[in-house]
Amino acid sequence: MSEKIYIRDLRVTCIIGINPRERVDPQDILINIMMECDVADACASDAIADTIDYKTLKDELVGFVSGSSFFLIERLADQVAVRCLAYARVKRVCVGVDKPGALTGARSVAVEVERCRD
Repeated sequence: MSEKIYIRDLRVTCIIGINPRERVDPQDILINIMMECDVADACASDAIADTIDYKTLKDELVGFVSGSSFFLIERLADQVAVRCLAYARVKRVCVGVDKPGALTGARSVAVEVERCRD
């Protein structure tokens, strides 16, 4: 059996985009993460050591993303997924990155990537 842990609407400011203005002015992005993992041990023990410490993961991701300067949200989503899969309990991860205001007339542009442990 596999359960899911979500981090929803994580707002991070970073340099992202291909236009000259985007390479200078940081922008807000929203990150949504779904991690498929086995939390049976945590359900039995009620111990943080038996699950994903999502605060630690969130802090790691905020530090990484805020210091990044990718051109494409596709690459950013991929690299967030790689960091999530570094946690041994994560079997599969789906990462969505929204870039609000990227297109005139649209609330946001978004990409979603899914990666699995080999």
